[in-house]
Amino acid sequence: MDNSHRPRGNDAPLVCSLCGTYLKQEMQSIYRQITGLRDHRNVVFAEQLSNLDMFPFEPVVRMEKRSRPRLRGNFLLRFWYKHVVRKWPPPRPIGSVGRENEYYHPYDLVDLLRKNKPDLVHCYYGHKAVKYLKMLKDAGVPFVISFHGVDVVKFIDREGYRDALASAFHEAKLVMARSVSLLERLLELGCPSDKLRLNRTPIPLGNITYKKRVAPQDGQWRMVQACRLIAKKGIFTILEAIALLIDRWPGLKYSLAGIGPDKEEIERAIARHDLQNHVQMLGWLSQEELQEIYGDSHIFLHPSELTSENDQEGVPNSMLEAMAAGLPVVATYHGGIPEAVTNGADGLLVPERSPEELAKALDEMMSNNEKFEEFSVKAAESVRERFGFEGQIRNLEDIYREAMGIKRHECDMTPPLRTVSGEVPS
Repeated sequence: MDNSHRPRGNDAPLVCSLCGTYLKQEMQSIYRQITGLRDHRNVVFAEQLSNLDMFPFEPVVRMEKRSRPRLRGNFLLRFWYKHVVRKWPPPRPIGSVGRENEYYHPYDLVDLLRKNKPDLVHCYYGHKAVKYLKMLKDAGVPFVISFHGVDVVKFIDREGYRDALASAFHEAKLVMARSVSLLERLLELGCPSDKLRLNRTPIPLGNITYKKRVAPQDGQWRMVQACRLIAKKGIFTILEAIALLIDRWPGLKYSLAGIGPDKEEIERAIARHDLQNHVQMLGWLSQEELQEIYGDSHIFLHPSELTSENDQEGVPNSMLEAMAAGLPVVATYHGGIPEAVTNGADGLLVPERSPEELAKALDEMMSNNEKFEEFSVKAAESVRERFGFEGQIRNLEDIYREAMGIKRHECDMTPPLRTVSGEVPS
């Protein structure tokens, strides 16, 4: 991505983008935010550096890990932590009298922040904010947190984590999430409603070629999904639905782009349903390769489902990109998906974990050529109106300004949140 638009002068506010890893392959949307800032300078701090060729940016600073001070003497305390309470290493160094509460900084983050003096830190992912919280407080720098999906459930049942998360909510200037459904989950977890802001994924629509889809006259329907190969993506439900459809639609093909831990289990499910001639696993694809696959496809599938760990989606990036390319969507009433797909207008939505309902929706879409073509047009129109890159970056930078005490532009895109009972919180 071209960074030439970024402010070069030292007068622009400096934001520190704080990450656990810069960046995993699936973190394309975070890269767009980091590189997309118009009115702010940016520096990245990260524990680990990965895929720098895929995600070029300067400056990216790797935080140095610090060794825990060696514990000398006090055999009884060492025995207590190691063998009785079984917390080793202990929560803080066992120091001499008067130093019992001294905090151990596992990284040199405090030194980096004091040296660079950012106006604001943007901590990506809620569990990372919990991890870095004491260091951020000791550095005395204001910060915001963004939640992206899995981090609303990660570690949530670990002892003490909810209290630590509450502290992060309290200390943060503002707390962002990618979808209204995630904001509502943060509200349930105790985040004050007046701190919550909607921070949708920016989609660079100028890089996506739109093509109106028409139904294949030979019945050779091409369906595609791009995602990590994990449980919440609904891949096994798709395979069951395809097994129900192939007698009626023998030319149907499903292409699955992505990598992940469920790869081998998915391959076994393909063989179990005898779908080897109908399913193609493509592995990891570049953005250019993915756009080429989208161009050759007719329908985008994304029937996400809540996992046993309560892991849920925000608004899937790949789905938005597919819609911008003109692909109608068949997905589920899950997480942030209904915020992007309007059932019966630009796609079809079905209940989670229902291969029968999914097969029925696909059959309906493939059987009605006129409606299918209308969905193609409306899918692109709705995404361009609500998820355009420029508007979302502008909103992000307005959130930064608000956190720094600078007046926001008149573009607050956060809708009113409701509690589980449906009432608007005070």
